[in-house]
Amino acid sequence: MGGSFFLRALLYKRLLAQGQGQRWASGAVRANGTGEEVSMLLEGAEMDKENEEGPMPAICPTDRTVILFPGQGSQQVGMASGLLKYPNVRAMFLAAHKVLGYDLLDLCLRGPAEMLNKTVHCQPAVFVTSMAAAEKLSQEDPAAVEKCIATAGFSVGEFAALVFSGALDFTEALYAVKVRAEAMQEASEAVPSGMLSVVGTSRARYYKACVEAQEHCKTLGIKDPVCEVANYLFPDGRVLAGHIEAIEFLQKNSKKFYFTRTKLLPVSGAFHTRLMEPAVEPLKDVLKKLNFKQPLINVYCNVDGKRYRHAPAIESLLAKQLVSPVKWEQIMHAIYERRQGMDFPWTLEMGPGIQLGTMLKICNLKAWRSYKNIDVFEND
Repeated sequence: MGGSFFLRALLYKRLLAQGQGQRWASGAVRANGTGEEVSMLLEGAEMDKENEEGPMPAICPTDRTVILFPGQGSQQVGMASGLLKYPNVRAMFLAAHKVLGYDLLDLCLRGPAEMLNKTVHCQPAVFVTSMAAAEKLSQEDPAAVEKCIATAGFSVGEFAALVFSGALDFTEALYAVKVRAEAMQEASEAVPSGMLSVVGTSRARYYKACVEAQEHCKTLGIKDPVCEVANYLFPDGRVLAGHIEAIEFLQKNSKKFYFTRTKLLPVSGAFHTRLMEPAVEPLKDVLKKLNFKQPLINVYCNVDGKRYRHAPAIESLLAKQLVSPVKWEQIMHAIYERRQGMDFPWTLEMGPGIQLGTMLKICNLKAWRSYKNIDVFEND
């Protein structure tokens, strides 16, 4: 259903055109074909495979796509209103109703915002809406799906990227997202904590800031205080997270650490820090029951910024992601790094908002010039 089905169908069509359909069907091409070709495609290199007609022609990077899936914080009331006319979208939300036990579509369309913004609701909402946006793309521009060479998702968006790549079933992923969101909500409520978005100068010392914030917490009687880098967003852009007292200390002393801008994020906990450790075991219990497949295209991992090479590694890394910083800046460099003068693929962001596009613009202006968002709202 959803991403994995239409992506497999379109990639099969693509590989048939390349004379590789039989190998793909047997699974042999998963490791050596689409899963390995991203660096060659992005650099416009000539593939070294041959078929009966001779060598494959050089592939132009601008004829390929990279597809990105957003995370928590991108949700907005009204999202998915522009997607309901596309096949499978209502089926996705119907499946969500059965898995979640509440009407996710109604919550996305009508809110209220305070309920949609709760971790337990917004993670499934962003996941399903992003997959619905991918369905829209597959209907309006199937070639963009067929020609996708890499995908990544921010935090919970990584589940959408894995479904899109064919590595995970939609319904199984949705159930894992449900358990993940509930466990993270519970962990957030156990300790007053928060997340602070920080933009610093070249002199900024994020680690030093976290150490001093922890020392401050100790003077207040907090044992084993937490203050860590939770997200690497872009050069000199971080999200710091931990005990709320640590976050307040960082805001008050921002100039001391050469932070030019700080913003308290509207979330209830310190995600991607060790304060999320209570959420790891519930997620692990679900993940070990899922059937992970080798991705059909490159999927980049939040934990280390590298692409998944083997399906068995996905399970452990998704669990580790809860207590590890999201290395988004590193993922952007891994996907878009190239020799000077080389062209870039089109980048498409699924789901509400343009946060990932904004970060791409800062990380790589030239790559951003070939970016667009797939709108999930009703067209005027």
